[in-house]
Amino acid sequence: MSELKQSKYIDITTDYGFKKVFGSDTNKDLLIAFLNELFRGRKVIADLYYNKNEHVGDTEDIGTVIFDLTCTADNGERFIIEVQRTSQVNLKKRMLYYSSKLIADQAPKGNRRAWNYEISEVYIIVLMDGFAMPDAGEEKYFLHDICLCYRDHGKIFYGDLGFIYIELVNFVKAEAELVNDLDRWLYVLKNMSSLNGLSTYLRKPIFEKLFQLAEYSKLKPEEREMYNVSLRNKWDAESIRSSQEELLKRAREKAMAEGKAEGKAEGKAEGKAEGEAKGKSDVIKNLLSLNKFSNSEIAELADVTLEFVKQIEAEKAKRK
Repeated sequence: MSELKQSKYIDITTDYGFKKVFGSDTNKDLLIAFLNELFRGRKVIADLYYNKNEHVGDTEDIGTVIFDLTCTADNGERFIIEVQRTSQVNLKKRMLYYSSKLIADQAPKGNRRAWNYEISEVYIIVLMDGFAMPDAGEEKYFLHDICLCYRDHGKIFYGDLGFIYIELVNFVKAEAELVNDLDRWLYVLKNMSSLNGLSTYLRKPIFEKLFQLAEYSKLKPEEREMYNVSLRNKWDAESIRSSQEELLKRAREKAMAEGKAEGKAEGKAEGKAEGEAKGKSDVIKNLLSLNKFSNSEIAELADVTLEFVKQIEAEKAKRK
């Protein structure tokens, strides 16, 4: 495979780049430093251990680097963290499923009475590179720090299960605007492959190590080949995601336009609802005919339930 035109530093949001920087005991100080900034003082990780579990994730999908970590805090507390990179369908549900697995796997095979459900803390961290938080609306937060809380007054109900989503598309600070190490980490994650060197805004020992590690010229030939493959995979995934987003935009615009037209013609609220449903039905039929998306992907693209997609699919099959 021919070598791509390269920048000075590798893209550390590729699968290969992310594993190289954060995925080994030799460089775990980088991951510890990054995670500590994400916790913003709530936790201070002193050490971590890379677990060998491979029971979660869809490893055939692009962008699914998964780290299952056991962390020890500076006060001796131990907790589990899972770091994911994914733009898959049903993102929130997948992360809930993965967290549930990490909790359930702590249970002993027997004598649960003596165990008494002494569950370690569990945190899921999702690096969202190039895609937005599902259902975020007009919000432009780049860090979503989530826990279980009371719906009425917001008081934390259970703080030992947490989700941190890093939405890089919303991180738009320039180098001169970086005010803390969290800013610096997110800036580097988003822009590493376009930088020419270590600026004064990033001149700290932890970032000096990161830049040395990520220098493309220092990769061995086989490492370059693996990185090039990973970079192409990322570009392919971005192209697919861009096409899906454009399709989603057009599908929603069509559904809304047809729904409004139908509603206006009927002059009733139920007429509008029927028009929107018809418009979405047409969108789903078009998506089904492309044979490019699963039913779950179509449900997310058209903003409908999976059951509705299956219903349209069954009706479509009957007409054949």
